[in-house]
Amino acid sequence: MKPITSEWIVKAEKDWISAQREARARKDPNYDLACFSAQQCAEKYLKARLVEAGITFRKTHDLIQLLNLAQTVESGWSILHNDLSFLNAFAVDYRYPGVNATKATAKDAIKSCRNVRKPIRQTFGLPI
Repeated sequence: MKPITSEWIVKAEKDWISAQREARARKDPNYDLACFSAQQCAEKYLKARLVEAGITFRKTHDLIQLLNLAQTVESGWSILHNDLSFLNAFAVDYRYPGVNATKATAKDAIKSCRNVRKPIRQTFGLPI
């Protein structure tokens, strides 16, 4: 594995831990942050795969755009489309006033992130 790929994976895992921690917090949970962190985890895992494959990408938070690029080397990842579509909104919308995540939304974001994280980690031969 390329060193830069490992760096993307480390950052993705930190987002994964942060998403879970905020979603489970008993005191003053930040569900917006849980959702954003779940989106960021998925984004960084997709970018890790692209970097590892030598596929260039522009700066974007669009998970579907990243998925489309990744599918050139991981055709089976089409199963991730629905979860990534769901997570897409959390890149921007929930970071600003007007939209707030609920506990249920955070729980769903964690679930979608888990659904994305698992096969990508498997691709890298990492434990689930």
